[in-house]
Amino acid sequence: MTFDNVRGRSTPGRPSRTHPIVSGTQSVVQRLRAYQGKLVPFSVEFNPPRDTAAEARLWRTVRQFECMHPAFVSMTYGAGGSTRDRTVRVTGQLAQETTLLPVAHLTAVEHSVAELRSLVGAYADSGIHNILVLRGDPPGDPLGPWRKHVDGVDYAEDLVRIVRDLGDFHVGVASFPQGHHRSKDLESDTAFLAAKLRAGAEYSITQMFFDVEHYLRLRDRIAAFDPVEGAKPIIPELMPITSLRTVTRAEELCGRPLPASVLDRLRRAAGSGAEPDNAAVREVGIEIATELGQRLIDEGAPCLHFITLNFAKATGEVLTNLGYGVDTALSA
Repeated sequence: MTFDNVRGRSTPGRPSRTHPIVSGTQSVVQRLRAYQGKLVPFSVEFNPPRDTAAEARLWRTVRQFECMHPAFVSMTYGAGGSTRDRTVRVTGQLAQETTLLPVAHLTAVEHSVAELRSLVGAYADSGIHNILVLRGDPPGDPLGPWRKHVDGVDYAEDLVRIVRDLGDFHVGVASFPQGHHRSKDLESDTAFLAAKLRAGAEYSITQMFFDVEHYLRLRDRIAAFDPVEGAKPIIPELMPITSLRTVTRAEELCGRPLPASVLDRLRRAAGSGAEPDNAAVREVGIEIATELGQRLIDEGAPCLHFITLNFAKATGEVLTNLGYGVDTALSA
């Protein structure tokens, strides 16, 4: 899919469109508003599979979650080569072969504007009109220096405008309860979020966190900075910790160390033996995620978004603890 196809001009060898893409697909915000459950809607995040075996496992997880009826599902973005191609293909299959509402991640890192437009067109061809826009971290070293592609964009705000200009797309962005690690302070971080929302983003999904107070302060900051943009949904992201190994992964995704109180609970559960008590660690990790989820529900969060690492069981257990009634789907 090329940029010209998206905008309606002809490209050799491809049929032209005479009008911008128009979609009847619901947006994430429309799904949240239409939710009829007792609690709040929930959503889940998948990662692109790296090989055939991982893809088969992902689809088993997808079918389990399909029975749980999440408001939407998101697919993170695998940049470069076959991983990128697999990401686009599998995300398209979610739109075409399931009842789920997929949200495609799109990152600016290592992409020219022409490549970004082409990717948006490829998603549109697959029936995907919900896109989560991220500037992205440098591959191999997420905390390393960020370098703009020579023909790319500097900020997620720019990418929001690109996507919105290409047709009838619904755009979300990232938000950071403790501030992005590249922001000099919380005030500038809030200004960046407001700029992304003003550019046309309809909602944000937070970076993962383990202290609800950080989420509440983020919500307060953006509402005070810009009441109009601050009224847009801020969806909190959670991940149940199931082993001490996932602590490292959680800290990478948070961009911050886990709170001492959380680490202490996990370490006490692990015990002092030669090998950690993995079952106890997992139990405490589920408890912590449940506590976070309940507090967020009580505080009026619009949705709970779960990082699944392409497994359904832990997230399903948290949802069961919270009263979502997903036991049947979980045991399938």
